Amino acid sequence: MTSPTTDPTTGPRTDPPTDSPTWPVIRFGELRGYLDALEALGDLRRVTRPVSADLEAAAITRLSCERQSPAPLFENVEGVAPGFRLLGAPAALSSAPGKPLARVALSVGLPAGATAAELVDHLARTRDAKPVPPRPVARKDAPCKQNVLLGDDATLDRFPVPRVHEFDGGPYANTWGIIVARTPDGRWTNWSIARIMLIDGKHMTGLVIPAQHIGMIWSEWVKIGEPMPYALVQGGDPAIPFVGGVPLPPGVDEAGYIGALHGEPVDVVRCETVDLDVPAGAEIVIEGHLSVGRDAREGPFGEFAGYGSTETSMQPVYTVEAITHRDDPIWPLVAEGRPVDEFHTVTGVGQAAEVLAELRAAGLPVTTAWSPLRAASHWMVVTVPQDWRERLPGVDSAELTHRIGKVLSESHSGRATAATFVLDDDIDPADDTDLLWALATRIHPLVRSEAWYGFVHPLLNCYTHEERAAQSGPIVFHDGLLPAPGEGRLPHSSFAQAYPERIRRRVLEHWDD
Repeated sequence: MTSPTTDPTTGPRTDPPTDSPTWPVIRFGELRGYLDALEALGDLRRVTRPVSADLEAAAITRLSCERQSPAPLFENVEGVAPGFRLLGAPAALSSAPGKPLARVALSVGLPAGATAAELVDHLARTRDAKPVPPRPVARKDAPCKQNVLLGDDATLDRFPVPRVHEFDGGPYANTWGIIVARTPDGRWTNWSIARIMLIDGKHMTGLVIPAQHIGMIWSEWVKIGEPMPYALVQGGDPAIPFVGGVPLPPGVDEAGYIGALHGEPVDVVRCETVDLDVPAGAEIVIEGHLSVGRDAREGPFGEFAGYGSTETSMQPVYTVEAITHRDDPIWPLVAEGRPVDEFHTVTGVGQAAEVLAELRAAGLPVTTAWSPLRAASHWMVVTVPQDWRERLPGVDSAELTHRIGKVLSESHSGRATAATFVLDDDIDPADDTDLLWALATRIHPLVRSEAWYGFVHPLLNCYTHEERAAQSGPIVFHDGLLPAPGEGRLPHSSFAQAYPERIRRRVLEHWDD
């Protein structure tokens, strides 16, 4: 197994993000080095007893998320060849003491103790960095080519495809893999995550939503009447599925973004049967074509809002034409549901980074943005610095909230959450205790808010059935900003603000007496 280039147990930075970040970059290159890092943190649990891929592995994974336990690595999966493994909760909250975001931080190249603000800042800065294109490598240097299955041998019946929830429409072949797709003219190659359900060993079906990137690319193939070549990639560098879940703008190649994130290119290798490149360090690669029509019924599936669904829809069919995999391959599993799991850590953090980048690009004074993990990606919080009034003379809190709303109401990431709260940065939006107190005491129950109507995410559970079906409704921006200093702003009744420094120091010096 490979090792990271920097000690992953490095503690948290205590200084805020600067214009020239000094954090070390951690690069794994493959999933197995990342698992070594989790094991060094005490955040990996090897499950050696026999476990079924039919619900049992997912149930253990779901409980590990709800209890914030180490990530389970299932090393004895029933019904498949010895050595075939499942990995649960690859980017959920960490059990490492004092490092709840360790799996997320390590996935994007930061030390395990990185803060929420540092994570979002790192991703937002990478969005504006020069892409680093991927680097082709020879087949002999690509671990994903250790085993090549073609024809009748290329069947998913060989693999531990997990059934995730009892009420799901079937086993789900994709909960944490990326789908590689490219426009017919070759101008845009997209790596993204979308759920995919197993039909049989040679066929799958999954969500292809028109507003999402895979839907945009698929529609171009439909226009020319040809099935879309695809590759479904399981495993590899942990940054790959993470970035696959980040809502980057259309036309941005995720491979170049990941290269910029790490400061070096991603190694890729050509597929066996389709004209696509895939990460060379992947655990499993499934190749084939996606049908032109919506030919199979997909779902239901327990989604990120935390509720079991009864909805199904007609979706295109993925035909399996080739499979390549490493020796003793690892198939990642996300048991999506009530927070916190990978949808909330990855999509939430990614959306926050996009929101931060967009507000900065608009010239608005913003400290950070954060999608509260336990709000199931339904909320966004934007904090602004104490001197925002000096930076925007003559602008009051209502106007600042309006300007933030205008920017985000016109962006995909901004419209992906139902409610955005604008707060002063005396609040850490990633601290649930801090945030809940602020929302309860600073958000008016009726006024100081503005709704912007338009596209809404069809999987946000807070909307009516009609709004979800039409994908249209309001997103709301709440002004929770305090009065200016000296104009009615009150100090916190807290240890930090309700006592003089000499008393605080004396209390701390004698705390253990």
